Amino acid sequence: MKKIILLLLLAGSLSAQVRLPRSTPEKEGVHSESILKFLEEAEKQHIEFHSFMMLRHGKVIAEAWWQPYRDDLVHTLYSLSKSFTATAVGFAVQEGRLSVEDKVVSFFPELKPETVNDNLANLKIRDLLTMSAATTKEPMGIITTDNWVKAYLASEFDIPPGSRFLYNSTATFMCSAIVTKVTGQTVFDYLESRLFKPLSIKGIDWETSPNGINTGGWGLRLHTEDIAKFAQLFLQKGKWNGKQLIDPKWVDTASSKQILQSPEVSDEKRAKSDWLQGYGYQMWRCRNDAFRGDGAFGQYAIVIPDKDVVIVATAETGDMQSEINLFWDNLLPGISDAQNLEFSEKAELLEIKLKSLQLPVNRVQKQADTEKLAHKKEIDFENNTVGLSSLQLDFEKDRLFLHLNKDGQKDVLRIGRAHWDLDHTVIKGPYLVSRAEHNLENIGAFETAGSFTWLDAHRLEITIRYIQSPHTAKYTLHFEGNEVLLDYQSSIPNAETVSIKGKM
Repeated sequence: MKKIILLLLLAGSLSAQVRLPRSTPEKEGVHSESILKFLEEAEKQHIEFHSFMMLRHGKVIAEAWWQPYRDDLVHTLYSLSKSFTATAVGFAVQEGRLSVEDKVVSFFPELKPETVNDNLANLKIRDLLTMSAATTKEPMGIITTDNWVKAYLASEFDIPPGSRFLYNSTATFMCSAIVTKVTGQTVFDYLESRLFKPLSIKGIDWETSPNGINTGGWGLRLHTEDIAKFAQLFLQKGKWNGKQLIDPKWVDTASSKQILQSPEVSDEKRAKSDWLQGYGYQMWRCRNDAFRGDGAFGQYAIVIPDKDVVIVATAETGDMQSEINLFWDNLLPGISDAQNLEFSEKAELLEIKLKSLQLPVNRVQKQADTEKLAHKKEIDFENNTVGLSSLQLDFEKDRLFLHLNKDGQKDVLRIGRAHWDLDHTVIKGPYLVSRAEHNLENIGAFETAGSFTWLDAHRLEITIRYIQSPHTAKYTLHFEGNEVLLDYQSSIPNAETVSIKGKM
């Protein structure tokens, strides 16, 4: 009887996890060779992808995760979160709770400054959505305060609203705050029954401000397939499984050009950029008559309506234009108007390639007598900007147990010897919005993949990938007797190496 109950529970659990239908490239009119070429070019150009998914006619035709990243893990979206916040605004408009013509200050009379200039007084929700929110500088300093809404309204609004495009994550936060004000729910909770549940999106989270408002412009973490479902919903004009979830007019407006980023640039420059094609409601217009949501370091949800195609990627790159060029140059030419292509031997090669992708790990191990000397010794560090107080190294045959004391948190991480060892930790990794107060408090432990190698007799390199985010932390320890010099390097592009002195 117990076995029957268990099987029934398992069947119910599996049936609740509704996945997108699967197919093959050729069956949906796409040449496998083009996807294979995309993957090969990504390797040649050293663009670090974490996941990739391509849909045609609503079916997944190619999907990949570069190990140690996995399909069951959520991934930080950064500004791709903005498209979800705008969708929450769309639902609120659909339900008559607000209008995009409503004035922003009207929602927060108790928080507005004593003097409200004309620019702030005339600021509308539409201006927040189109990144034309009456400022020439983004007021990101608000995230270091206890009340982000109050701090935002006290910012300098120095140009008329709607007059100039300025990419602005705090404007998106204000959209989140307004939705919370009119619904009594966070954007996350508000979208649960309207978007996440109908699309069978589960096991996700979203960062909040100190007052419990979702950050809006960043902080949402989804699985790769969840991103694909959202993009497919927009490709289908807001319809899902035969039901119209969101007004198709909203979808059209949000994904259409509402403002031009830089009207003064030449046609030649505009033709080469996917950041100069126009901006909708928290969505970018692209070349090739496409539109997208995107996030820092290469998080993409691209919709190509006239090809009936969705492309999704998570990554870490400092050159997002090169990443999107890979899609245009390799994937786009492989999309045929034919409904069904002949079988290609490239299909088998593609299948093998998709299953074998992994990020490199340094497998070269130098001889290091220092390992015996450093084993189980605590290393104390001088004050530093990394927040690292001490660490201890417990070596075993196949792994290292790394005891970290960082930012007031203590934890032990498994680190593989020249291989990725999986673990989780409460210690925060590199993050672009690390100054935000309390934004990660509701997130919980962070999944990691760690590896270490001896570079030479005196240098130990420890790499920790935070595999629910784009980023990696690298600790390189230089041992000279009892003296230790640690170089800390975040993988965030252009981040400086921090050198810290310590003693065993």
